Amino acid sequence: MAERTVLVVLFDGVQSLDVTGPAEVFAGADAHAPGSYRVRTASLDGAPVRTSSGLTLVPDAPLSAVPVPDTLIVPGGRGTRGEDPGLVGWLREYGPRARRLVSVCTGAIRLAEAGLLDGRRATTHWAYCERLARDHPAIDVDPEPIYVRDGAVSTSAGVTSGIDLALALVEEDLGRDIALGVARHLVVFLRRPGNQAQFSAQLTAQTARRAPLRDLQHWISEHPAEDLDVGSLAARAALSPRHFARAFRAETGTTPGRYVDHVRLEHARRLLEDTPDGIAQISRASGYGTPEAMRRAFVKALGTSPAEYRRRFRPAPAG
Repeated sequence: MAERTVLVVLFDGVQSLDVTGPAEVFAGADAHAPGSYRVRTASLDGAPVRTSSGLTLVPDAPLSAVPVPDTLIVPGGRGTRGEDPGLVGWLREYGPRARRLVSVCTGAIRLAEAGLLDGRRATTHWAYCERLARDHPAIDVDPEPIYVRDGAVSTSAGVTSGIDLALALVEEDLGRDIALGVARHLVVFLRRPGNQAQFSAQLTAQTARRAPLRDLQHWISEHPAEDLDVGSLAARAALSPRHFARAFRAETGTTPGRYVDHVRLEHARRLLEDTPDGIAQISRASGYGTPEAMRRAFVKALGTSPAEYRRRFRPAPAG
């Protein structure tokens, strides 16, 4: 088996986790299967760089001195907010020569500036998706998934999604067992599919300022099978239904019913991915009551049935 070189590009203002997360995944895979990967770092001039958190990273070499890698990773960070014509020029020339081109977080901005995402579907950190789409209309920007793979080019969302993408690449190269071993060592999940949304229900909605409503949000997420109509929730918050509905929307940016729908959908998705429970059991545990009600909710929100969702996103049993 030929050793695959993984090159991580460094620059001032890089996000340190965008560098170390994928690097640890590939290095961990090499520990499980020696000779699989060699991880290297390089900056434009070979000089040390200062990350956005103040850490100093010392590259292995200048970019001009490294051979074309198997996998080229461009991380994100504050350093992508300004111009960097030297790095963009290097990426434009050498990026297409790598077997795989990967960006983490706002590293997608540098790939876009080099013209390497034109005509492709891509993602980046949610806060920069609008900018990426506005500045580069030739790119099909999808703000939802944690990573997108379009042929030889893969882009991922914020920070930890770079680990998810790196694990997917290791699984592609070396198989699920080794990728799972790396995930266990890093104490992360192997099973986050790229099509998962960047946000959970709790992150999509704002957290209420007042403790009673904030506590109620937490209670809803832990009790999706309970009676969660407006009257019941208002009583738990010690408010009138009308006052509760108005206050909840004002503080969270969404209605109680919509929030409950998001929580139940997320709960059902998690059970479909992580457990062998039957569809009927999951529909009851998630507050839908019947498989048909859950099917309608899935088709409306995700365009697919619960059974099809499980088939696509639940990992196969190990070994």
